[in-house]
Amino acid sequence: MRKLGILTEDHQISETVYPPIHLERPPIEKHVVHAPHTINEAYNYQKPSSFSRALRLDLGGYKVLLVSGTASVNEKGLPEHIGDFKAQLWRTYVNITNLLAAEGMTWHDVVRTTNYLRDIERDYGEFNKIRTSFYTWLGLDPLPAATGIQARLCWETLLVEIEVYAICKAN
Repeated sequence: MRKLGILTEDHQISETVYPPIHLERPPIEKHVVHAPHTINEAYNYQKPSSFSRALRLDLGGYKVLLVSGTASVNEKGLPEHIGDFKAQLWRTYVNITNLLAAEGMTWHDVVRTTNYLRDIERDYGEFNKIRTSFYTWLGLDPLPAATGIQARLCWETLLVEIEVYAICKAN
């Protein structure tokens, strides 16, 4: 860590790498969002992971919700519908819907999604068909901005994972 400049010669954390919290401009307040009846927290996985499911930011009369990559995981932190892409995608939508609802939001507040597919060539057609029917059923207009990416997901059993950004006026 000294070679990387993280620690000083006397084993102190280098302020050039990790500066102290600045008092003249404190960090924005962040609120952790939970939907425990649907999906557990990543730090409670059998192999814990260090991220929040979602964070809410309150910005000048608006709520911004940042939903981490969410997949077909149940309330016990176990994968659901192994090997079934369609069922995994629907379970992912259920999980995201419940995270949105935890903050009084819906898919109508979603402005952007990033969609990760393990095998985009094999699954994109089915993904787009389901996404289109889901968005049509919800009556979304305009549709959220989106990106589709082929990626190796955190567990071999997961076939799809979605990040969401949502914004609405605060009450």
